[in-house]
Amino acid sequence: MSQDLRDFLKRLEREGEVKHVTEEVKRAYEISTLIMELEKEHRYPVMVFDKVENSAFPVVTSILSTRERFGKGLGVEASKVSETYAERIKKRIEEVKVIKNPPFAEHCITGDDIDLYKLPIPIHFPIDAGPYVTSGLCVAKDPVSGVETLGFHRMQLKNKNTLGISLHSRQRLWEYFRRSEEKGQSLEAAIVIGVHPNIALGSMALVPYDQGKYGAIAGLFGEPLEVAPCATVNLQVPAYAEIVLEGEILADVREKEGPFAEFTNYACYRSTENVFKVKAIRYRQNAFYHDLTPGMSSEHITVVAIQREGDVINALHQTLPNIKAVHAPFSACGLFHCYISMKKIAEGQPMQAIYAAFAVDHNIKMVIVVDEDVDVFNEEEVLWALATRLQADKGVSILPQHLGMGVTLDPSTDELSRTSKMGIDATKPLSGFAPKIQLDDEVREAVQRLLKYAK
Repeated sequence: MSQDLRDFLKRLEREGEVKHVTEEVKRAYEISTLIMELEKEHRYPVMVFDKVENSAFPVVTSILSTRERFGKGLGVEASKVSETYAERIKKRIEEVKVIKNPPFAEHCITGDDIDLYKLPIPIHFPIDAGPYVTSGLCVAKDPVSGVETLGFHRMQLKNKNTLGISLHSRQRLWEYFRRSEEKGQSLEAAIVIGVHPNIALGSMALVPYDQGKYGAIAGLFGEPLEVAPCATVNLQVPAYAEIVLEGEILADVREKEGPFAEFTNYACYRSTENVFKVKAIRYRQNAFYHDLTPGMSSEHITVVAIQREGDVINALHQTLPNIKAVHAPFSACGLFHCYISMKKIAEGQPMQAIYAAFAVDHNIKMVIVVDEDVDVFNEEEVLWALATRLQADKGVSILPQHLGMGVTLDPSTDELSRTSKMGIDATKPLSGFAPKIQLDDEVREAVQRLLKYAK
């Protein structure tokens, strides 16, 4: 399987999923506003902006907007994406394949020639503090174990060689930087822009701190990850990235960053206020700039939801039989709520599933468990189960706010980013419950001939 985003986009182009805007667009607001307008119409084409003001680089966006596209990256149907992710992310491949002369080595800018303003970094929303790199995956190594990580972090353009970066997830990169700063050292890092969807998806994986992300990503491809060395920092990055920014996150330096339009559909003023200093810009011939529309957009949320579903599936399968499906709905930003369907064979299993899901990720605030006859990807059915199978005094469990760790970007958390959590058992009792109305399968098949009269 090709690990090059360009090959993936060529396939989408052949299949008619790519649309080109040939007239010049402004950096401020126009790109993100068009994408959000298309999403209101439930349209998710990959958009290529051939001409962006004051830049020689075209912008490509909406690559990661749909489950169908992630399915194409994994080679499966859209309905199988989460469970495929769950299976493959466990099949780590530790070896990497080193590409000595990667495409991004074609151009290298260093020293006083570095100028981030030449990249078409957009301003996405009026609330934003300035232009933001949104699709950049930050690569770094743990200064203790030496294992690598990469993940999405928002980055504000500050000047020609500086980005403000927030490590607000309080997870791997934040911890690696903390360890480095504790030693009085800046943390070497590289920002990769424009990578295959499998790399974007695998970057979200929850793996132990003593294991690298590359092994998990390789599992999604089913082969070693192809990487290449940086020129100015001791790191290896995905070999087919369109653009690579090499540099370091500065120790003992903090600078105001934000606000920024986050996936919650709110402006976020919270930030760790870190600073990334660029040492080199490297890019491919005819490179394009991948922009990920922030805010509550499909491209911002879908990748998070798939990862969340897959990791919860894996956790549930360790202790519970008969799990049918897991869904992290768009309505909860792909992060805060989790719907689980299961065939209950013993009372108490739904609550076991709820706390297993909470243990996977501190971002989850509410878990709803329903029976296997409820489609968790259809939110109306989940709400129907709540309406007809739940008695709140028996089926609802609440963890108080002072006990629950939340996510900094959630505006409802307290000043310490703590959140309450709620688990809901919306399953039927094992016996004595009203039967669900069903249609006769033979008659359903027979009336297919009559559907033409309703067209």
